[in-house]
Amino acid sequence: MNDLGPHADRLLGIDPTVRRLARELYQAVADAPIISPHGHVSAEMLASNRPFADPADLFVSPDHYVTRLLHSSGIDLGRLGVGSSATPPREIWRTLCASWGLFAGTPVRYWLEDSLERVFGITLRPSADTADELYDRIAEKLSQRGYRPRELLARFGVEVLATTDDPADSLEHHRQLAKNGESLANVIPTLRADAYMTPGSDGWRQRLDALTATSGQDCDTYQGLLEAIRIRREFFKQHGATATDAGVADAWATPLTDTQAESLHRQGLDGSISADGARAYRRNMLFQFGLMAAEDGLVMQLHPGVIRNHHAATFARFGADTGHDVPALTTFAEPLRELLNRVGTSASFQIVLFTVDETAFSRDIAPLAGFYPSVYAGAPWWFLDAPAAVRRFRAAVTETAGFYKTSGFVDDTRALCSIPSRHDMSRRLDAAYLAELVIDHQLSETEARAIAKALVGDIPRKAFRLAKPKEVEPLR
Repeated sequence: MNDLGPHADRLLGIDPTVRRLARELYQAVADAPIISPHGHVSAEMLASNRPFADPADLFVSPDHYVTRLLHSSGIDLGRLGVGSSATPPREIWRTLCASWGLFAGTPVRYWLEDSLERVFGITLRPSADTADELYDRIAEKLSQRGYRPRELLARFGVEVLATTDDPADSLEHHRQLAKNGESLANVIPTLRADAYMTPGSDGWRQRLDALTATSGQDCDTYQGLLEAIRIRREFFKQHGATATDAGVADAWATPLTDTQAESLHRQGLDGSISADGARAYRRNMLFQFGLMAAEDGLVMQLHPGVIRNHHAATFARFGADTGHDVPALTTFAEPLRELLNRVGTSASFQIVLFTVDETAFSRDIAPLAGFYPSVYAGAPWWFLDAPAAVRRFRAAVTETAGFYKTSGFVDDTRALCSIPSRHDMSRRLDAAYLAELVIDHQLSETEARAIAKALVGDIPRKAFRLAKPKEVEPLR
């Protein structure tokens, strides 16, 4: 059979009693507006509103979830349009479809199938035999005005979409979007300053120069860099930002004296800094960013514990974010002790902790969120944003921290068309989890319905300090 047609009861549980109640809970939130407070959709793409080039450009080449799995089965990334590949888009698409069986049981297949049906109305199963027909049908849709980025964003019923942006970014595309009436979503920036935290890293000197130019503050000194970051944080707030982001090797936030930090800054500029010195500087910067968050109220997102660019040859040929980052064991309790002792009970400070080491959910993150008013358990992210891992997250975190100290779902995606599919997956899984608690007499049905609605509304709004919504039309 070539028809796929996602089943109406997918992910709602295998027990018939649970499934019946889960279906009711899910239906109560299925069409609720989408809050996407952490992601990587390009503001420039939305502002320009150019049509997507072709099906491969939409679903394959920019999505390292897809290319990583194909590469693991021996398909060269160059054949998939990664980097400066000259592979024709139709050939890239044929490779995906011919390899469809490789995605069985993965969330990638779930999202792709759901997106084909939900966004394009296509229920034809990808295969070598159907590849060209699928390509032509999707390409024909992409030529229509209703399938441009802004129109899709409005159609998906997105209430708020947060992008991820360099502190030196002018935010011109956000200003364009704020003036544009076509997209009903509130597209807001998120300041991410990782690249400024480690002296001596690739591009650090050039980034300081760019930040100097945009902030008007000389970054040749440590104190100058801190002041420039403060200036840009305020600039981002003026443009709607409610949060910052930091993806670092570990969660240690350890302060240095100003003299120590200034010395390491100079060593970074003259090229003499050691690996230990650069690490100490980065950990101090994370501490300083925490203090800034307590001063200006921007929510601090932290996602440490990723071994970046694991395969040197792939990094040299294709660059970063091409599928060869892997998780590392990560701890939070001791690394964040000094920061949380300083600002963890401050009413102005808020931090959302993400991890790709799921052992940290019950061991570190839930206990911290279960005590500190400022700490929120971030949703399963990246390698963990899969159905089984989301279920484990709920079991690991809820008993210690409850539902209301979690972040709500984050899609963390560059793939625009996967946003409604990812959020729909989360809503189904949460409905099934809540139904189990009701059947087990741990919750009433009334409570379960209220929590289901809060998980897609008030919970992420509170965790990310988001304003109340505009009126948006959900995808049906």
